[in-house]
Amino acid sequence: HRRFDYRPKTDPYCQARYTFCPTGSAIPVMKEEDVIEVYRLQAPVWEFKYGDLLGHLKIMHDAVGFKSSLTGKSYTMEWYELFQLGNCTFPHLRPGMDAPFWCNQGAACFYEGIDYAHWKENGTLVLVTTISGAMFNEMAKWVKYDNETGIYYETWTVQASPDKQSVVWFDSYECSKFILRTYQKLADLGAVFKKIQTNYTSIILFSGEPIFLGNETSIFGPLGNKTLAAAIRDFYYPFKPHRTVGEFFVDLLKIIDHVILNRQFYLFYNLEYWFLPMKFPYLKIIYEEVPLPIGSKTSFGG
Repeated sequence: HRRFDYRPKTDPYCQARYTFCPTGSAIPVMKEEDVIEVYRLQAPVWEFKYGDLLGHLKIMHDAVGFKSSLTGKSYTMEWYELFQLGNCTFPHLRPGMDAPFWCNQGAACFYEGIDYAHWKENGTLVLVTTISGAMFNEMAKWVKYDNETGIYYETWTVQASPDKQSVVWFDSYECSKFILRTYQKLADLGAVFKKIQTNYTSIILFSGEPIFLGNETSIFGPLGNKTLAAAIRDFYYPFKPHRTVGEFFVDLLKIIDHVILNRQFYLFYNLEYWFLPMKFPYLKIIYEEVPLPIGSKTSFGG
């Protein structure tokens, strides 16, 4: 997943149904001698709206919690879409614009407090390590860098087959990847993690070797490929938001026709378009273990 030099301003056309990071605050500077507990937080996606429904499908959202021993204050840090998941996964087809229009930025959110009931009720709230205030402050600098350069949310992992050793063509870039990067940074700084099982959700597309198609200018620009441009727009059209159940089922049939019967998928990744020759089983949601990173035995918290 590509790093960018800076985060572009978001277009006013991109609107969120739920405000991004409504109670967000700056990351505080901790006293170096502080001892800070680090918690793994996980709950079903959209739990606030659907309760444990998506938890049964193992579609989970990840975050990390911190608690200062000196002040007793707790904090939550997570990374998610600025304009909700649908906007990050599929574009808008705007009238008068040839190219699909994407509202696909993601960002980190830091705020005071841990909603213990939310994380405990249907999910996970477990202590994974302790760190010093000095390590927390170093992590905070890294979060700023990570947030300014890793700016686009990517829903899909794309790989060649369900086999564990399968080639991964494209990696997702979503909430769990941020948490894994944060844990790795803490391990690099000397944190020692407890030996507990940690599982994460991945939404995987299965495809033969992807075919590079070009970027917005080369496909949709004045000298672009009109046939390819029309095919990409036609592919994305059925994924639009639906006003009626009837509309949804008509478009669902179109999606099945594209993806399963014709084995076609157009992926937008790092501002470029790729064609995926789809393979059985086409799509799978997995919830698999990714171990906590291993830190140095002599480091703080060992």
